[in-house]
Amino acid sequence: MATIKDVARLAGVGLGTASRVVSGKGSVSPATLEKVKKAIDELGFRPSHAARTLLTGTSQMIGVYIPVLSGTFYTPILQIIDTELRAAGLHMVVAFGVGLGDEHKQAKDGIRFLMERGCDDLIVMSSALLDEDIEALGMPQGRIVMLNHSLASIQDQCFTVDHRLGGRLAARALLDHKHRDIAVVAGPSRLADNVARIDGFMAELQDGGIDTSRMWVAESDFSPAGGWAAAKELVESGHRCTALFCANDEMAVGALSYFQEAGIRVPQDLSVIAYDDTPSAEFSAPRLTSIHMPWREMTMNGLSALLNRCYGLRRTVTRSFPVTVTLRASLAKAASARRKAAA
Repeated sequence: MATIKDVARLAGVGLGTASRVVSGKGSVSPATLEKVKKAIDELGFRPSHAARTLLTGTSQMIGVYIPVLSGTFYTPILQIIDTELRAAGLHMVVAFGVGLGDEHKQAKDGIRFLMERGCDDLIVMSSALLDEDIEALGMPQGRIVMLNHSLASIQDQCFTVDHRLGGRLAARALLDHKHRDIAVVAGPSRLADNVARIDGFMAELQDGGIDTSRMWVAESDFSPAGGWAAAKELVESGHRCTALFCANDEMAVGALSYFQEAGIRVPQDLSVIAYDDTPSAEFSAPRLTSIHMPWREMTMNGLSALLNRCYGLRRTVTRSFPVTVTLRASLAKAASARRKAAA
């Protein structure tokens, strides 16, 4: 396999000149550029990644850590990141946890893996990380961007959304549709974003005069299977309700599937509202009303901030990501309200 030294020798130039042509950095005369390119073609020279890193001082790779490689939540985010990086001549290296378990250890192990691979910068999605972890990992603070989580030590490098407001909007949508007997399928209580959305949801219901202490509430794992199991538990409990709030779309899709099998019509018998507004919400049956989290905007701005910091780009960066409600077919007025309107 030809090396950069072979290219320099064949072109009759110094190693530094050949390196400048290969890296695209530094000036060379047109005649010299032509000689080096001709030598590269004749030798079939292809610079290795390691050699390119030595020449440029950067690996041109961005590491991305996500808690689990599954579902409809993380996949679109990875697609956004990969598309933008490729357009900038960069590449993505992904590390991921295995879902439930010691998420704190998994996140730290994943970040170490990416650092050891020489990634120039990291994008991290994990609410399990703590401020002290950043320093303990030996990661320069300027080389990390957090998505969907905030740490005080790197506040300017954190891009997230107002999950408490999202929870309030979900509750307000149900109240506006005259629902007062409401059940909840929450996500894992150890996850900060889940806690925020459930806290906001309960606070809005309390402000609307609902006694939340009497509500049916189950904790599940953000998966369709978890949603199915929770919906089954709700029905078998005999608890009467007119609406169900699921703390993410995937659990809601699982719940919808169970309700269909059990002969419970949505939204005629029971309304369902979800959270995240992923593609699964748009194409479920019936289509899910969901709290829209502006994941694309959050991801794009976090990535832009990272590229500006790492590669000296001048991309525009904003930090305000409004949360909204996407109304679809799974939400209707409570049956009692419909009966009163008919009367």
